[in-house]
Amino acid sequence: MNAPATLDHAGIAARIPHRAPMCLLDRLLSWNAQEIVCVASDHTDPAHPLRLAGMLSTACALEYVSQAMALHGALCAPARDAPTPGFLASARGVQLHVRRLDDAPAPLRVRAQRLAGDASQALYAFELRDARERVLASGRATAMFGTALAVPPERSP
Repeated sequence: MNAPATLDHAGIAARIPHRAPMCLLDRLLSWNAQEIVCVASDHTDPAHPLRLAGMLSTACALEYVSQAMALHGALCAPARDAPTPGFLASARGVQLHVRRLDDAPAPLRVRAQRLAGDASQALYAFELRDARERVLASGRATAMFGTALAVPPERSP
């Protein structure tokens, strides 16, 4: 693992497939082979790309976690030219402790701990906390790396 200890938003965007405005993580705080911790503060932005009906639902925590998992996978993988596509395959035991994220004090802290996996998939335990250390969301999620979710072509009537 020959990657930096911390990264800013641009460094994160260079390592995951997400681009503005969907690259939601501001900064990598720490990481090792088993865990990653990132922060984000865009959840209060009225123009947030996941905001719906004037609010950012706590269910959007899964996108923050997915991006942290993607970044962790990129940091743990051998060096490569471009981010590897992947997708969130499942989420289990998810607990949403609040109704919305946009009124939580910034920054949000995303922590994902790798429980099992290999180069093609990984199981993580995660939690999302606000600036007051209140748990907003927690659970487990599985990510698939090195593949994109295949979308079948549209059928003609």
